[in-house]
Amino acid sequence: MDYLIRVDDLEKRYGDFALQDVSLAVEPGSVVGFVGSNGAGKTTTLKAILGLIVPDGGVIELLGEPVAGPGARARAQVLDAVKARIGVVFDTCAFPATCRVADVGAIGRAAYPTWSRRRFEELCEAFGLAPKKTVKELSRGMGMKLTLAFALAHDPELLVLDEATAGLDPLARDEVLDILRGFMASGDRGILMSTHITSDLEKIADEVVCIDAGHPVFSLPKDVICDEAGVARCRAGELEEVLGSGALAPGAARVLRHDYGVDVLVPDRFAFARAFPQVPVDKASIEDYMTLMLKGEAR
Repeated sequence: MDYLIRVDDLEKRYGDFALQDVSLAVEPGSVVGFVGSNGAGKTTTLKAILGLIVPDGGVIELLGEPVAGPGARARAQVLDAVKARIGVVFDTCAFPATCRVADVGAIGRAAYPTWSRRRFEELCEAFGLAPKKTVKELSRGMGMKLTLAFALAHDPELLVLDEATAGLDPLARDEVLDILRGFMASGDRGILMSTHITSDLEKIADEVVCIDAGHPVFSLPKDVICDEAGVARCRAGELEEVLGSGALAPGAARVLRHDYGVDVLVPDRFAFARAFPQVPVDKASIEDYMTLMLKGEAR
């Protein structure tokens, strides 16, 4: 398998924080959502993938070239060329405050041999970015749109996005997601998308990877989460009946108690509904799944 990104057992330590055993892969034609709470290690992972920090352990391959692990140091010059094939959007606009939108286009022409002035101008027009506007005059959301236009205008093979839709209203987020779908239309590109807006991932992702406190929690196809899993809304008195029935394998359920009852994450909502027709079971969202996996008790 040729991966656009392959990460195996990544490790990085900062004082009392440790990123450990993190693995993920982005295949051509796939969008991978990367989720977790604040401080989980998502941005650290992205920086290691892009060669911005040196990990303490593990293997990283980017477009087939080693970023970390065996051979990475010897191929530093090759990595420079690889990076020109990647579009990156971090959670803040990195351009100088006095830089005009048109100046950002000039930076792109100097930075990328495959830069398309026409594509950049088309994206800026679609995003409502006036050429004479300066970065300091842009809202956070408009700054993210400028960064995304810059990332897309040199026709990359891979996008690495860190909160790329943060600060955008729902209509603007849908507009960005449509552009990302267009980017993926050729079938050979990929996206690694870190975000707190999990509803965006439900519209575009193929796989979801979750980490917490630097450790992996789950890595699953989105359809397994959103189409197969469910959240059973149990009354307190029903919980032990459900858990003692044998319908759920030991450790397969996650239980989260609240004032009005108990939520139980179940891997197969259809099988659960057949076994317990009296217990309501809802389709799980990515946010439901992540919350119960991170906060729920394994039973």
